[in-house]
Amino acid sequence: EGIERGDWTPKVDIYEDRDQIVIEADLPGMKREDVELTLENNVLTLRGERRLENRTDNYHRIERPYGVFSRSFNLPQTIATEGVTAEYRDGVLRIALPKREEVKARRIEILGEGEPQRAPTAANARDVSVAG
Repeated sequence: EGIERGDWTPKVDIYEDRDQIVIEADLPGMKREDVELTLENNVLTLRGERRLENRTDNYHRIERPYGVFSRSFNLPQTIATEGVTAEYRDGVLRIALPKREEVKARRIEILGEGEPQRAPTAANARDVSVAG
């Protein structure tokens, strides 16, 4: 079989917790320098190229994908784009997309009748009090 070169798409997992959305992309066998990550107009784009090394070998079959790839993700407005970070380890690119503070869920304390409202402290700055 001939060596086919074409586009391929890395597989991703996307999950969310209270503070961030995380994208993990499988990029096995790639070097960090072969991957580009850009963020423009709330669109995160992952590009790169997996090259076939050892072209002098006499391959009988090539099933792993090689070539150029590009994936784009539209980010919600809730992302604090200035805080985005990325780390590449063991063939997995992990992109952390922090949420803006004003959109994070917070606990609302319900006060009883006559209870004084507490001033916010560093420990409870994300809490809101409601008098009853």
